[in-house]
Formats: sequence, C-alpha cells, structure tokens
Amino acid sequence: MEAVLAQSTGFFRERPAAAGLAGVFSAVWVHRMEERDVPPIVITPDATIDLQWIDGRFRVAGPDKEPQIERPAAGATIIGFRFRPGAAAGWLGVPAIEIVGGRFALKDLWGTRSRALSDRIKVTPDLTDTVRQLEETIGLHTHGRAALDPQMARAFAAMDDGLPPETLLVPFLLGRLAMSERTLRRRFEDAFGYGPKTLERILRFHRFRRLQRAGGASTALLAIEAGYADQAHLIRESRRLSGLTPTALPHS
Repeated sequence: MEAVLAQSTGFFRERPAAAGLAGVFSAVWVHRMEERDVPPIVITPDATIDLQWIDGRFRVAGPDKEPQIERPAAGATIIGFRFRPGAAAGWLGVPAIEIVGGRFALKDLWGTRSRALSDRIKVTPDLTDTVRQLEETIGLHTHGRAALDPQMARAFAAMDDGLPPETLLVPFLLGRLAMSERTLRRRFEDAFGYGPKTLERILRFHRFRRLQRAGGASTALLAIEAGYADQAHLIRESRRLSGLTPTALPHS
C-alpha cells in the first residue's frame, strides 16, 4: 500500500492550546484514522516536537531531519500537544538532540515519574472528555514552570518569517543573540535537535507549503518567495523532506 502524507488520511483537526498550556504548548491536535486499512503515513520534518496520547500511553515524537514512515492501526486516535519552539527540552528535561528522529514512550524518558501523568487519565470513548482530561493533567505539570527558552524562541520566529535575501544565517544569529558560534550550535541542538542551517532548511520548506496552500502564484514564483534560489532548488528539497515533488504535494 502506497504511503501518503499524514494529514491526507483520516480526520485531522487542531486548535490553539488552552490558556493554561499556552506558555509551553502552541496547539492541540487530534488525528483519527479510518475504520479500515490505513496506508502507511509519511511524517515530514517540521521542526516541532509533540507530546502524544496513543492507546492509553504518552509518547514523545522528537524533531525529524528526514521523512518518517508510521503505520497506525485502523481506527486509531492520536491526540497531540505541540510544544512551542524552544520549550520541549525544558518541559521534558531532555535536550532535543537526544530525541531527534525518535518516537519514545514518556516512561523511557522519565521512568516511573511518567505514571503521575498517565494514571490520571481515565479511559473513555468520549474524545472530548479525553482531550479535557489530558489538558488538565498536562496543565498540572506545566503550571508555574518556565520551560520556554526565550532566546531560542526569538531566533526561531525570525527564521520562520524568513530572513532578508543574501543574509548570512550564522553571522546574523551571532549578532542577534550575542553568543559564540560554539554556544549557538549547542543551544540550537538543545532546543531544536539540530543546528541553525538544518532548521533553516526545514522552516523554508514549510514556508513554501504555507504559500502553496494560500495559492495564487506559480510554483516558480512561490519558490523564490519562500527563499529558494530557484525552482530546481525547491524540487530537490521537497523530494528530500517529503519524498514528493512540489506539484504532487496536497494543497490542503
């Protein structure tokens, strides 16, 4: 069975995180698979880290550098809490570089401490109630914790918006953050799982995806607007990060 992009199958919805979680998490999402054979799904790198609830267990999905293939069961429901950029390491107590490309049970990272969260969730067929329980439980662990790294959050925001043409990334960041190049790399690896140039590549691709979904221009023009040298550069990166050409990517 041919693999498809994750949000192209089943039911997917997301919304901003509730007020009590918003300092650490940016969004809450639900992905429910069809009640039949589910094709393998492709997870494209998007520079995010998620805390997920699957089959009564918490799982951490680390930041990816390349596409990942997952094979969820028919009818499976995944509830995800997306960390704000620069917040996951502080909340989890684990540098992001240690979970790059990984999918870990929370107990593998926390040991028996993870039961303080999972034991509070009561199994129920009511999805709304499950999300409410998860928000309340995660909120208890989040309340009063300063998990966000403000400097890394600002750096991420500047890169996500797209730097002016011809800007040299590392010198720009060194000037903006006032730190040595060695410290810069370490801080990026701790917060995001990889260095500035890898993060820039991933954010540029998702900037193109946002522009593509908005529509209204040719792929060649969107490539330039997103920050690629030309359309050929975009095609290479799209294949590398999603396995598809830009025109084959779903526009929704």
